[in-house]
Amino acid sequence: MILFSAYLAVLLSFASGLLALIVNQRHLLQSLSDYSFNKLFKNQPQPQAWVNMNLEIQHFPAFLRQAVFILLGLSGLFAVIAGLAVLISNQVITDQIPLGLPWLPWHIRFDCLSGFFFLIIGIGVFAVSLYGPGYVRSYKENQHPFASLGLFTGLFVAGMLLVLLADDAFMFMIAWELMSVASYFLVAFQHEHAANRRAAFLYLLMAEVGALAIILAFGVLASFSDGFTFDALRESRLSVTWSSIAFVLALLGFGMKAGIAPIHVWLPEAHPVAPSHISALMSGVMLKVAIYGLIRFCFDLLSEVQWQWGVVLIILGTVSALAGILYAMMQPNLKRLLAYSSVENIGIIFMVLGLTMIFMATGHPQLAALGLLAALFHAFNHALFKNLLFLGAGILQHQTHELNIDMMGGLIKKMPQTSLLFLVGCMSISSLPLFNGFVSEWLAFQTALQVDVLDNGVLRSLIPVAAAALALTAALAAACFVKVFGLIFLGQPRSHHSEKAHEVQNKFMLAGPALLAGLCFFIGIFPSTIIYLINNASGQLLGQTLPNNNLLSWLWLAPVSAHQASYSPPLVLIAALIAAGICYSYFRRNPLTTVRRAETWDCGFGGLTPRMQYTSSSFTMPFRRIFEKVWIIDEQIHKDMKGAMNQDVSAVHYQLHIHDHSWPHIYSPIAQAVNDLARQVGRIQTGNIRTYLGYSFATLLILLWLIS
Repeated sequence: MILFSAYLAVLLSFASGLLALIVNQRHLLQSLSDYSFNKLFKNQPQPQAWVNMNLEIQHFPAFLRQAVFILLGLSGLFAVIAGLAVLISNQVITDQIPLGLPWLPWHIRFDCLSGFFFLIIGIGVFAVSLYGPGYVRSYKENQHPFASLGLFTGLFVAGMLLVLLADDAFMFMIAWELMSVASYFLVAFQHEHAANRRAAFLYLLMAEVGALAIILAFGVLASFSDGFTFDALRESRLSVTWSSIAFVLALLGFGMKAGIAPIHVWLPEAHPVAPSHISALMSGVMLKVAIYGLIRFCFDLLSEVQWQWGVVLIILGTVSALAGILYAMMQPNLKRLLAYSSVENIGIIFMVLGLTMIFMATGHPQLAALGLLAALFHAFNHALFKNLLFLGAGILQHQTHELNIDMMGGLIKKMPQTSLLFLVGCMSISSLPLFNGFVSEWLAFQTALQVDVLDNGVLRSLIPVAAAALALTAALAAACFVKVFGLIFLGQPRSHHSEKAHEVQNKFMLAGPALLAGLCFFIGIFPSTIIYLINNASGQLLGQTLPNNNLLSWLWLAPVSAHQASYSPPLVLIAALIAAGICYSYFRRNPLTTVRRAETWDCGFGGLTPRMQYTSSSFTMPFRRIFEKVWIIDEQIHKDMKGAMNQDVSAVHYQLHIHDHSWPHIYSPIAQAVNDLARQVGRIQTGNIRTYLGYSFATLLILLWLIS
């Protein structure tokens, strides 16, 4: 039944995509109806019943749209059921499907690691299925047909689920390509804009380069084994050199899809241009599938991990975490900011996976289990709050027609429910206590603090630096999302659309974010519910779990031992409620502190205006001055002069552009080299038939020499 639920999740996602194909066939159904009537009743007026049926046909596409998202929601629901069932039962289920090559049917494996990521995908897809019907109504059918959006969404979800079920390299790559190509069409959905087409092309290009690297990584393992099944690859015995080559290739392929720096540049380009519910699935879910692939390859297929690999992951993770949040702080576009924030959180996951490799390679399996638990827990938490924030961004865009946070403001009064849900997401991603992001980052810190068990002096120096960088990242993330929430929801409206905004009418658009916000708070208070499941996955993958008496208490969380460090979310919640009650009682009773509503204090200037408020660039100016070497900054100030001899300033124009160092230092030189090589190769196209005959003759001679 467990595997049947997993299969059903895949089939339902396929079915939702196929059902979307017939949404636009209203005219075909109408023509078939009229043709059938004329054949049966020639030259007769249509009875009222037949007219009513035709009216129903006209409303048929609206019903199909709902049905598409219902099937997608059922797919997510069955994915959650399958994931929870295999995690709780702690089983490993295998199967074969008679598809694929004649000599290589598709091999299926559903274990706790697959089940955990099934749970992540299922929750995200179910939330999107609630949110989607209201969101897609804003698209005009003639410009953005729902059929293509629904079809590729279903294929995208099915591809991700099949990646988690794959137990051979061939099926894995088929599912991986299905996921990548389907998501390309979703990124290019609004293809009338040149920027969207460019972002989609960049995404597809880097996705295919990453896929090629993954194929080569599997090829290295297959060359030392008897087949392409994962069981055969597990039996391969590689030297340290060859296993390191396979690791580097896998890191390049999966890291490119995950968005690790410096191969992250597709992510802030693609996520902002996709529909918001697709951005949520890509950032909150698809990146975790890449994390799954790296974990499966390194900790399951490779026979032995090396501590040097962990150092590489820690360095890359630290750079990604710091660079991601610093770039996020500078973005005025909300979805682009959230995309860079995903680079930061993926960096945190890579850092902790690096710690896991180091502890595993140096003979500390229990600490390795703690590191894997922290990495998986943060992947789960990031899926929750990043889905929540992207769906919230979609609601804001839907209601204000804006993604520029400098053009919003004052929305807490206009959209109180959305503001509350978005606040939960901001507090979760900022790793504040009582929310889920705090618990997983706290576990990451506890993993890093166990560095004293290592004998290697280099590692004992490197890991505390990485931990300090993680602390700095958390502080910068809090500042970043203070900016986001303050500029969007507080103050006064900065545009006509923000001033006229109101709460979304379709309450199902709020139901998806509300579900995610509730999970963010619930997991923050009772993290042991998820930690228990992750512990089973760690036991299957590493053969080591953390002791239940230390970790799995619902009241206390003590990952190493109670006398070293412990955290009790329920007690923190109780203390916070008591403090809030005391403060409320004091202010309620004291006549000097009676709450009254009044205009915001204007400091004697005679009335506040939106121009007096902080903008994104002014809020981040102190950080820009401190970390100015991180970005390429183009800051320009133009003054319009008037009066005698142009001595009076009539207006000041300020422009600020922040650019990524990766483009001029990595990607532009590569693009230039490819263009130069193409021009050199183009020289063989002389247009002279004698030259081409000479090429053919030379090729024939070489082939004859090789064959003989």
